[in-house]
Amino acid sequence: MIADPLQDLARWQASGQFLEIDGRRVFYQEAGEGPPLVCLHGFPTSSWDWSPLWSRLAARFRVIAPDFIGFGFSAKPRDWTYALVDQATIVEELLRQRGVARCHVLAHDYGVSVAQEFLARVEEREGRSAPGLRVDSVLFLNGGLIPESHRPTFGQRMLESPLGPLFAQLMTEKRFAASLRAVFGPRTKPDAHLLQAYWQLVSRDGGTQIAHKLISYMAERRRRSERWVGALQRARIPLRLVNGPEDPVSGRHLAQAFERLVPNADVVYLEGIGHYPQVEDPDGVWRAFEAFHARIAARGA
Repeated sequence: MIADPLQDLARWQASGQFLEIDGRRVFYQEAGEGPPLVCLHGFPTSSWDWSPLWSRLAARFRVIAPDFIGFGFSAKPRDWTYALVDQATIVEELLRQRGVARCHVLAHDYGVSVAQEFLARVEEREGRSAPGLRVDSVLFLNGGLIPESHRPTFGQRMLESPLGPLFAQLMTEKRFAASLRAVFGPRTKPDAHLLQAYWQLVSRDGGTQIAHKLISYMAERRRRSERWVGALQRARIPLRLVNGPEDPVSGRHLAQAFERLVPNADVVYLEGIGHYPQVEDPDGVWRAFEAFHARIAARGA
């Protein structure tokens, strides 16, 4: 776990940068040299989730980690649709402006769907020999890769329901903390300081007031299931899923569905870990990530 979360979060904010894309301010972190690696965070947190891995990633890659619109330090407009496909377009534009034409991807939770949209777009572009972002590999962490196997929390179901706007208005730090603690592993629960830092990010600039808009990603996953699961099944690049099986939302049950549906599925289980492997067990995630990329490098030699 992060030793001093509030101090670490302040450093993360101070060292970040902004770009204006489609009229919205997008916060992002960038560090290191080498092959580009794009880190895509989850709901309801931010790019700060990558802080426990950041120095190790930046020692090997040019790492770019944006906050999606509506999250963290990025803009949180009340009038945006918060479609995952639009988030993917904004990240692609950020990468274009930063001079990145191809990259590896590391994705968690909400970010796994953006990564799946990247895969679908790459497939389409290759079919038309069209220009655009190319993806060399994807390592997924816990997330709703297979919508039928995603088990949302009570809070997520309430936000998606007709009562969602009211539920968002009634969100408190205590309720938020209880909901987040429930998805961590039994022996890796976040302490009060980490939960306080997460709350600062989520509630910043009225972020809790748009939570019912952000949660629209669950319905979008269901609508686009054929496209996004198909992109996994047809991918011609290396894929790996690193899974915290104690996660009640997208744990062992989802990883097993991934193994059934994706040809030659590559899955690493981090036993005892929940929904946030990169926070709960950064060493385990790093070992799985490093081995994955060592294999990619060996194939390219």
